Amino acid sequence: MDIYQAALRPLLFNVLKTDAEWLHHQAIHSLNWLSQANNTPADLINHSLQQSLCVCDRRLEQNLFGLNFPNPLGLAAGFDKDGVGAKIWSNFGFGFAELGTVTFHPQPGNPQPRLFRLPLDQAVLNRMGFNNQGAAVMAARLAAQKDFTHTIPIGINLGKSKITPLEAAAEDYLNSFRLLKELGDYFVVNVSSPNTPGLRSLQDAAMLSSILDVLQTDNNTQKPVFVKIAPDLEWEAIADIIGLAKTYQLAGIIATNTTINRDGLKTQLIHPTGKPPQDEAGGISGAPLRDRSTEVIKFIWQQTQGQIPIIGVGGIFSPEDAWEKITAGASLIQVYTGWIYEGPMMVRRILNGLLSKLEQNKLNSITEAVGLKV
Repeated sequence: MDIYQAALRPLLFNVLKTDAEWLHHQAIHSLNWLSQANNTPADLINHSLQQSLCVCDRRLEQNLFGLNFPNPLGLAAGFDKDGVGAKIWSNFGFGFAELGTVTFHPQPGNPQPRLFRLPLDQAVLNRMGFNNQGAAVMAARLAAQKDFTHTIPIGINLGKSKITPLEAAAEDYLNSFRLLKELGDYFVVNVSSPNTPGLRSLQDAAMLSSILDVLQTDNNTQKPVFVKIAPDLEWEAIADIIGLAKTYQLAGIIATNTTINRDGLKTQLIHPTGKPPQDEAGGISGAPLRDRSTEVIKFIWQQTQGQIPIIGVGGIFSPEDAWEKITAGASLIQVYTGWIYEGPMMVRRILNGLLSKLEQNKLNSITEAVGLKV
């Protein structure tokens, strides 16, 4: 157990009961400082992070949809909504990072409080509502780093602006994509957050088709495009999305977003509202999502015979969780809630654990493990 788990997390979560969103804002401010050029203290800290958190081993590398991933573990969308840390996520040991969710129109998101920890469940409940500064601001921020070469692939997660009617969703996604398409390495169509009214209805085959059609028509540089789906979809609906992924030649599917399911939760009351999770709107991430997201990954792998790359996300806290997702069919995996609970050293622990799994199974690369247990 490292110092974060032994001392810092209990202090923030239990003693001080630090507001989850306030703590997130402090983390973003720190990322902004670490990203500043000509900042000698920040340079020293970044170098120290690289030395202590990064794992370099060719067995973890993959080349997928034209991009080189130094390892399969990435940061999921939702943490760095505005791309503040795009330059430095590699210093934390990640093999890739996904920015956003970003919308065409800047928006404040839903009323606070809107981010809650469920410690007994190793989970987070959020109803943030795509709070972000907008696609134009992210584009300007990333363009200002034009002299910076990404050492890891950087994805951009696109959402629908709340003020945009559902029938105009395709144009809204397209407007964001046009601003950002030269600045991201891959893009994600997020139609699965439960926190924007009506958004999940865009997972319907007809609605999603209209969005993918305009994006791929405009995608003259052939940037990899993914769709991120909800864990609460029926198998038939997931099969429909798989069909669209083939039709529109998507790079892959991200499985899954947060869940609206509340079954089996141990946390009785949420700080600071004092209400049970069942009475609070929003999506749940973390351990309660683990099994369902793996089931969805396995289903997609089986339905596509492993021909469509999958990014697996949901409930990854340990090397065993990561291995389970990969052997179920995920070529890449992402973390967010697990990183909050386990701390920065989690990345190194998982990557070293994956290397041990490869050795135990007499495999030469992580690619050989993908879909191994399906």
